[in-house]
Amino acid sequence: MTVTGQLGDRRANRDSSASRPRRRRVTTRRLRERSIGLALIAPALIAYAMFVLIPLGSTVQYSFYDWDGITTATWAGFDNYIRIFTDSTLLVPIVNALKLILYFSIVPVILGLVSAALIRKLGGSRLAGISRTVLFLPQVIPLVAAGIMWTWLLAADGLVNQALRLVGLGGVTRAWLGDFDTALPAVGVIGAWVSLGLCMLLMLSGMTKIDPALYEAVRIDGAGPIREFFTVTLPAVRQELGVAILITVINALRSFDIIYISTQGGPGGSTTVPGLEIYYLAFFQREVGQASALAVVLTVLVLVIVLPLNRITRGSEKDA
Repeated sequence: MTVTGQLGDRRANRDSSASRPRRRRVTTRRLRERSIGLALIAPALIAYAMFVLIPLGSTVQYSFYDWDGITTATWAGFDNYIRIFTDSTLLVPIVNALKLILYFSIVPVILGLVSAALIRKLGGSRLAGISRTVLFLPQVIPLVAAGIMWTWLLAADGLVNQALRLVGLGGVTRAWLGDFDTALPAVGVIGAWVSLGLCMLLMLSGMTKIDPALYEAVRIDGAGPIREFFTVTLPAVRQELGVAILITVINALRSFDIIYISTQGGPGGSTTVPGLEIYYLAFFQREVGQASALAVVLTVLVLVIVLPLNRITRGSEKDA
C-alpha cells in the first residue's frame, strides 16, 4: 500500500471516529424530543382511551348480547344487528337521520354561502355587522333553549300560525310539530336555523382571503354578480365549503337535543332519530344490547358518509 493510501485510510478512520459521537448526539436528541412529545400528549391519549376507545369497545361487546343492564347477559350473536335492518321501528330512525341531512346540512350550507356573499358585498358597513350578529346568534343559544323557543313558535296557537292568519293563510295553519306530514320538516327548519350562522361564518372567512384583483378582472371582462360568484367566489371557498358540509352532516346524523325537546320522536315515531332511539332502548325498554348494536350501526354510518367527504375536502385543498 502506498503512503498516499495509508494517509487516506487514516483520515477516513478519523472522520468515522469523529462522526460516531455526532450521530450518537443526534440520535439522543431525537429520542429526547420524542419522549417529551409523548409525555405531552400522554394525558390526552389517556383521556381519549378512557372516554372514547374503552366505551366504544364495550359498546361493540354489548351489541352481541341480550342484556337488560341488570341481570346476566346472554349471547345473541348478530341477532341485534339483523333486527335493525328487519324491524321497521329501528330502521325508520336511520331513514329519518338521512332525511335530516337535507335540512341540517344542504339547506344551511347553501343559505350560508349566499348570505356570506351578500354580507361581503356590504363591506364594513353597520348593516353587515348587524347581519353577521343576527345570523350567528343561534350558535350561542343552547340547543335546549332553541328547541323550547321553536316549540312555542310552531305550536297551534304560536306566532307562526298567527302570522299566517294575519296574511290570510289561515287554511294552512296546523300544529307543525304534531302533524305526521310536517313534524320532520319542522324539526329540520330548527336545525337549519341553528346551523346557518356557522356556515355563514365559515364561508365569510374564506371570502376574506380572496384577492380583490380577481373581482376587478372578471368585472373588466363584463361579468355580472352571478358569474362573478361562480367564477371567483365559489372556487375560492371550496375548503370552507367542505368543512361546513362535514360538520353539518355529522350534526344531522347525531341529532338528539332539538328533537328530544321539540317532539320527543313523535308523533308516532315520525321524527325519531338513532340517538333518540338508542336512549329509549337503553333507559326505558332496558334493551342495552339492542341499543348498543344501533349505536355501532350509527357509528359505521357516520364513518361511511364522512370519510369520503373528508377525502374530497382534502383533495380540494391539494388542488388549491
